[in-house]
Amino acid sequence: MRETPVTPVQVTGTVLTTRQVDAYHALTVVAPRIAEGFRPGHFLGVAVGGPHTSMLTRRAFFIHDVKPDYGGTVEFVFAVDGPGTAWLAGRRARDTLDLVGPLGRPFPLPRDPVTCVMVGDEYGSAMLFTVADALQRRGCRVDFVLGGASADRVFGAMRARRMAETTTLTTEDGSLGMRGRVTDVLPGVIADVRADVVYASGPMETLRRATAVAVEFDIPIQVAVEERMACGIGVCMTCVLPVIGDDGVTRMVRACVEGPVFRGERVRFDDVGTIPFDALGAPGGGSRNVS
Repeated sequence: MRETPVTPVQVTGTVLTTRQVDAYHALTVVAPRIAEGFRPGHFLGVAVGGPHTSMLTRRAFFIHDVKPDYGGTVEFVFAVDGPGTAWLAGRRARDTLDLVGPLGRPFPLPRDPVTCVMVGDEYGSAMLFTVADALQRRGCRVDFVLGGASADRVFGAMRARRMAETTTLTTEDGSLGMRGRVTDVLPGVIADVRADVVYASGPMETLRRATAVAVEFDIPIQVAVEERMACGIGVCMTCVLPVIGDDGVTRMVRACVEGPVFRGERVRFDDVGTIPFDALGAPGGGSRNVS
């Protein structure tokens, strides 16, 4: 059951708390109007660098948590991987941030109770907890599979253990849980819990592998893609990727507007970063596929 899109707003939010969580940073910002419209799977566009910066584009972050404190707060989690996120990591309580949100289409939720496996890799795991909360309120069983390159890059292990029926952890270096990737253990978890659906968030390669596993088990998978989004509102076209529609036609769609949540089997992961020759309107003649 897909949620109705909400209208995003631009607000100035005051930083309430900042904290470092192992390899990541978490910022909680007072933003009642964004919190009010939030649904699991939404993201934020955050201006970085201050009023006189040369960094003009916003940074997109999935929303990790929403609370009613101070009229409504939103928290997002990120890793420092450039000057924009380095600037964000330096924010302190009472600083202000220019935010746009909630953005994107959230996760569709099942009408009836089902068994759900949540697959999160690195800090992509952060956005899955609000989804899990919503699923449990509908009577769904939730099991987590979380991973990262090393123990300090696995996000949310303790929270997952508190709320899920089972939690499976993996690290590529073997420093926490089982050695390997989340997708290495995913088939066993799906089989053990008799999963009905998979929800996944993380790097594109993880989503590609998780989708292949779900297809093998013939169960649906919903993925939140991590495409770079400069504007977050569908104008700049930097986040387009090829997705197969209900009519079987591939279209180049904007992850920030038509997504970021898609049915995994509809995303042409092997063609991300390209325009497939058979896509609608492509030079190869994709338009001829539509009568």
